[in-house]
Amino acid sequence: MCGRFAFYSPSEATAALFGVASSMEVPPRYNIAPTQTVAAIRNGDEGRELTMLRWGLVPFWAKDPSIGNRMINARAETVAEKPAYRAAFRHRRCIVLADGFYEWRKQGDAKTPYFISLASGEPFALAGLWENWTDKESGESLQTTTLITTGANAFMRELHHRMPVVLEPCSADEWLGGSVAPLEQAADRTPGLKAWPVDRRVNNARNEGAELISAAGDIIQ
Repeated sequence: MCGRFAFYSPSEATAALFGVASSMEVPPRYNIAPTQTVAAIRNGDEGRELTMLRWGLVPFWAKDPSIGNRMINARAETVAEKPAYRAAFRHRRCIVLADGFYEWRKQGDAKTPYFISLASGEPFALAGLWENWTDKESGESLQTTTLITTGANAFMRELHHRMPVVLEPCSADEWLGGSVAPLEQAADRTPGLKAWPVDRRVNNARNEGAELISAAGDIIQ
């Protein structure tokens, strides 16, 4: 599962890394939680575009948008067949920009939050899907996204049995182009990672700030 992440790199430069020229400024965020908006790249009518989507996918056929509150992740193993995701899998893929994500490691009776980033410290993308939902009464539309998770690789198994699908620019190109290889080979393709324990204040989604990713212990690499 991926339930919290951070994106604080300059959005214009990060978007350019993934093939998008954009002047949109996305404020740095260190504790992005479900139902909040996230910076995403998708294929538009005139090429790739940087946009903001609400985290928690609402299928186009849903009667109530609250279903998105529990659809923050889709499993790579079943995403192509599940009714909630299969249309988006075929036609509405996206990548969500990130600098790192959080996972909670169980140690005794307590869970310690860890921040995981690329070993290089560079920003990356998370494989996702997006949907457009329209309220039949008001006509208002809501654009949402879900992040795809897969079985953990050897590094991440020390923290959790699952992890988000991490994409570098070349893999992001494949994903947005319709390939399934980024999912089928996710564990092998995941670039080098590093992780470190952080303060439990990240548990509260109302808390923000760079201090949330400050190391509270040794770095694992």
